[in-house]
Amino acid sequence: MSAQLESWRNMDLEHVPHRLSGYDAPWVLAVRQSAFQRFSLHGFPARREEEWKYTDVTSIGRRTSLAPDTIPPEPSSDAKLLAWTLAVEGMHLMVFVNGHYDAILSAAGNLPPGVRLESLAKLLDNGSHLPERFFEQRHEHTVFSSLNNAFTTGGAVLIIPANVVLKAPVYLLFIASGHGAAIYPRNIIIAGENSQATIIEHYTGTLDVHNFTDTITQLDLAAGANIEHCKLLEEGPAAAHIGGIHAEQAAASHFTSHSFALGCHLGRNDITVKLQGRGGCCTLNGLYVLNERQHMDHHTRIDHLSAACVSREYYRGVLDGAAHGVFNGKVVVHASAYGTDAHQENHNLLLSRNAEIDTKPQLEIFADDVKCTHGATVGQLDEDQLFYLRSRGVDADLARSLVIYGFADDIIGRVKVASLRPHIENRLLDRLPQGELVKELL
Repeated sequence: MSAQLESWRNMDLEHVPHRLSGYDAPWVLAVRQSAFQRFSLHGFPARREEEWKYTDVTSIGRRTSLAPDTIPPEPSSDAKLLAWTLAVEGMHLMVFVNGHYDAILSAAGNLPPGVRLESLAKLLDNGSHLPERFFEQRHEHTVFSSLNNAFTTGGAVLIIPANVVLKAPVYLLFIASGHGAAIYPRNIIIAGENSQATIIEHYTGTLDVHNFTDTITQLDLAAGANIEHCKLLEEGPAAAHIGGIHAEQAAASHFTSHSFALGCHLGRNDITVKLQGRGGCCTLNGLYVLNERQHMDHHTRIDHLSAACVSREYYRGVLDGAAHGVFNGKVVVHASAYGTDAHQENHNLLLSRNAEIDTKPQLEIFADDVKCTHGATVGQLDEDQLFYLRSRGVDADLARSLVIYGFADDIIGRVKVASLRPHIENRLLDRLPQGELVKELL
């Protein structure tokens, strides 16, 4: 990988930034070039680094190119079908194919007055300075964030004025339809005081190819804002997906994150929250369902920076075959954050001898008068539950599927978007023996 990285250090970057969005804006070009320099100096993270100890990204390093497609591809018939069938009527739909906005497949609908839902690429091309602060180096939580800064092709920008409630969800659908494409989406959500919205961020693929997605979503919640964010990862079985979700919250704001990892070969989500104002509240929910040789890594960090804030974290994993899951959840209570109430838990089901989970919940407390708890469990299916079902005439496969479904549904049931829950449930049940029968029983 070192030889490959050296070739990337020496590559002529001029043609790439000048063909991406915002090439006419000097600050955009400067951001892209400096970000790539930071990436090339560090290189891909190695397993000797503590934060990447259990996740090997050398397969990404073996790619022949990291450069994104500068010309938007023509959407395939499969992509069109996905866009038309997954969105529910009334949603504010934006569709991106290989990271590029597709206006034909999108349907933003009628937005409340003052709400802006636009393509990031369009804003950059128009010379807008609106998103400039979101590209600052301080927002680069991993080296993949630097890579996204350098090569982002676009994404969604959602700006909600104060006191505005978006009744219908904003649905951001990212379709990977290229053959081995490198894809760099970036989304920016700015929620004004006492505003409210639900955002669905859905990644899916139409081909079993070695796509690489490097995506960032940044959320800025003003005082009293309430945002529910759902990320659904369903890319192809050969895809690599590295994602970041980063939220900053003002006083009395509420942020809820749902992360559902149901597909890709190699995946990682870094989720960070900064509770910067008194009385803020955040909840991080997650479910990863893995089989064969899938690998999924969730790294979360919640910084309690202000007093009287509440955080909750609930993650569950179901692993079969030779799958490998990683959960590293860190809660940091800073010296000024007295009155903090934080709870974190991670529970895992291992369905085969070869499945593996590395779980590491962490607490760092530098304040008094706090209530903080955490815990993790790793186990197999509950034999008592299976015996109870079997004793009542339920066959072994159906009993097994019912217990797995009940374990996972604790997380699925937390999603408030009624139209999204059945989709996730169906994807889960499709993986279980006699899943169709379980659907009939529900």
